[in-house]
Amino acid sequence: TDPYQPVERQMKVTRSILEVLARARHPVTVITKSAMVLRDLDLLAEMARQGLASVGISVTSLDNELKRTLEPRAASPQARLRALAALSAAEVPTGVLVAPVIPALNDHEMEAILEAAAHAGVRWAGYVLLRLPYEIKDLFTEWLAEHYPERAAHVMSLICAMRGGREYDPRFGHRMRGNGPYALLLGNRFRIACRRLNLNTAARDPLNTALFRPPAPPGSQLRLEL
Repeated sequence: TDPYQPVERQMKVTRSILEVLARARHPVTVITKSAMVLRDLDLLAEMARQGLASVGISVTSLDNELKRTLEPRAASPQARLRALAALSAAEVPTGVLVAPVIPALNDHEMEAILEAAAHAGVRWAGYVLLRLPYEIKDLFTEWLAEHYPERAAHVMSLICAMRGGREYDPRFGHRMRGNGPYALLLGNRFRIACRRLNLNTAARDPLNTALFRPPAPPGSQLRLEL
């Protein structure tokens, strides 16, 4: 679940968690599709200076019409790219996730998304093939039939071709990237684009785990006073 749901503007649960992690010097990687992450740039930048924070933002499409149809309540592609640029400018290690990749719907945008993110200053990139576990399969096929009826059969055919003839393959090592010729093509395109854009060219620096200091147990102050 995205840590920056719309209700986070009022509840500030994610910010409260980041504050606890910052006090404990506990490393964290935030993955989101929301530009609201910039609200917490002060915390993330300070943690990043200690090697304690990184941020990945997923970008599904640069096409606003497709984004509105697929992710109606999510930030625009442009807002996500601006967030990546602001995080990078603040020296927070950033990455982009092209996710979810939906064959015959947004997979043709992979290189363009990576290029836009590279210009925003990201250091690493990844991608995730569309996953359809449990009820998600029915929700997606209904959405596809409603919004892209002329492509629905082709999209599902390609998904099944990358999932061993099924809509979903839950096996570890397979569920994120798929198998088969089309999945291999996606992987090759991704690697070529990353090499051209100097993404993933060096090993990502691990977050710092040496600074952790356990927070005081709940109620410890009360027991001390008693």
